[in-house]
Amino acid sequence: MKKVLKIAGLVLLGLLVIWTFVFLYQKSRPKVKNYQIESVAMHKIEKRTVATGKVQPRNEILIKPQMSGIIAEVYKEAGELVQAGDIIAKIQVVPDMVNLSGAESRVSRAQLAADQSRSNYERDRKLYESNVISREEFEKAQLQYKNDQEELRAASDNLSLVRTGITKSSAKYSNTLVRSTVSGTILDIPIKVGNSVIQSNNFNDGTTIASVANLSDMLFVGKIDETEVGKLSVDMPMEITIGAIQDKKISAKLEYVSPKGVEESGAILFEMKAAMVMPTDVFIRAGYSANADIILDRRDSVLSIPESCIEFSNDSAFVYTVKNEKPQEFDRKNVKVGLSDGINIEIVDGLKLKDRVRGNEIIEKKK
Repeated sequence: MKKVLKIAGLVLLGLLVIWTFVFLYQKSRPKVKNYQIESVAMHKIEKRTVATGKVQPRNEILIKPQMSGIIAEVYKEAGELVQAGDIIAKIQVVPDMVNLSGAESRVSRAQLAADQSRSNYERDRKLYESNVISREEFEKAQLQYKNDQEELRAASDNLSLVRTGITKSSAKYSNTLVRSTVSGTILDIPIKVGNSVIQSNNFNDGTTIASVANLSDMLFVGKIDETEVGKLSVDMPMEITIGAIQDKKISAKLEYVSPKGVEESGAILFEMKAAMVMPTDVFIRAGYSANADIILDRRDSVLSIPESCIEFSNDSAFVYTVKNEKPQEFDRKNVKVGLSDGINIEIVDGLKLKDRVRGNEIIEKKK
């Protein structure tokens, strides 16, 4: 029995030694790698960068009052279309008590003078008709009467202007009526009935009654990093993607790049503006956040391969062309490359159309 166990132990030890040698042999054998095969083809290659920003009207006009007072009525709402000259709001003037007292006193004096000159005029008219006084004396009384009447009218208009800001003769064009100075869409009316407003002067910009802009003339206004700004030039094409309208790309053309950068979060950024080609089937609102996809360079119909096929050594680029498929064998070949879009790269020299090159390694999934 002991002899049988001893023999069995020796057999197991022998099998273990054999298995160890087989395992080590298989481990030492070089692993065969398989690669994807890529063909040289014709592609359009575009090098792009992205700038973030927002959509703004080219010109946003702030409507200011021409006199101070209290908002009595508001005739328009945000989103309405207006024409130049349309009335947006009406201001009720708050009279200054000193000016009001002076205007009332002027009316009283003018009334007294007008009553007196009327009496003189009526008396001299009767005397003139009776040939008691000369025509010259009568005309003097007549002239004084007309002058006093005109002064009474002017004093009354001045009193009305101080009290309400309106006179009978200027009611249609009164400064109490705030009008739009341009045609467009009202973006905002920040005031309400009862709000106090002040006119613009040397010490104050004045209260904004409304902001008006033409929403058919919009700009993308964004910022781009200093590493990319040197590649921009006026009239560059770009595509605008608006956050609220993800499935719509809007064409635009670069109009302006700021000559001065600003530092934000440790980076130097430059402002840029691009004119958008406004679509007719979508309403674009001012202030939308957006991204600009800028085409820095483009090559149409050029020889290209996936960029992952290229290997670099110092200043040289090379690929491995297919020599044999089964088993896979490759030859190293130097190439001259051009523009890359991050996926495909242009082949300037070294390969021909439909040449085949080594691609990425095929990784077998473990079962």
